[in-house]
Amino acid sequence: MAERVLVPWEQNLENAPEGVAGDVFDGSGEPAADLSRVAFWVVPYGRTQRLDLMARMPGLRVVQLLTAGYERALEHLPAGVELCNGRGLHDASTAEHALALVLAAQRELPRWAGDQAAQRWEPHYTRSLAGTRVLIVGYGSIGAALEARLVPNECEVVRVARRGRPDQGVHGIDALHRLLPDASIVVLTAPHTPETEGLIGAPELALMPDDSLVVNVGRGALLDTAALLAEKGRVRAALDVTDPEPLPAGHPLWEAPGVFVTPHVAGGSDTFYPRARRFVDEQLRRWAGGEPLANVVRTGG
Repeated sequence: MAERVLVPWEQNLENAPEGVAGDVFDGSGEPAADLSRVAFWVVPYGRTQRLDLMARMPGLRVVQLLTAGYERALEHLPAGVELCNGRGLHDASTAEHALALVLAAQRELPRWAGDQAAQRWEPHYTRSLAGTRVLIVGYGSIGAALEARLVPNECEVVRVARRGRPDQGVHGIDALHRLLPDASIVVLTAPHTPETEGLIGAPELALMPDDSLVVNVGRGALLDTAALLAEKGRVRAALDVTDPEPLPAGHPLWEAPGVFVTPHVAGGSDTFYPRARRFVDEQLRRWAGGEPLANVVRTGG
């Protein structure tokens, strides 16, 4: 019985190499395909990824995620199955959104939107991005894309990653406490790992200057929510990811002073989808040709 692929877009079947056949499942409802024959599964992008379907795929050999984060998939990954992530697909989208959050917070766009809704004309002058020092914590491909968008705005960018790379001007995470007191803005782009959970907590927030800004487009657990709330607006925040997530109605973050929230939408702009479809086409070509796959992050054990 021939192996099959399960992909989110018809284009991927149309462009599939000779000998590769399969079905489309975009994450809506239940897949119509015979899952027992699926060898290569591209998990649909979105809130309902249905990672539980792996248990119904006895012939599975490759799981391709379209997200950069992959920690949620690990508990479902069968032994011997190769897991690939979507590293690089969200760089432009996430960097755009991070820049938008920075500018919205610095130029008080949420306030002006509220004033427009209330038909209220009460001008005042705001903070700026020019002349600030911005720490990018978790400096990788998204961080580099963000830096490229920040530099034309006349700010100083300081790169921070898990391990220092002095030849590339990247500080190690062990320098974070030394760097925080001089940072106007801290942008979190790191993945969620045991080492990064609570990376910015009460001690780190206490080191940040009054009226500074923390922006989180990484994962909600990087920032200690209780510690942020305890700041009572002394340190402001612009958050695309939260802990908990989804943020429930009535949670104090919704109305916390100096906090602006968007609902985890940074990576999914229009620029993501054509890149993702092309990437899946290339992965299927590699798979069919027996070549090493890109972005392999784990083989199930």
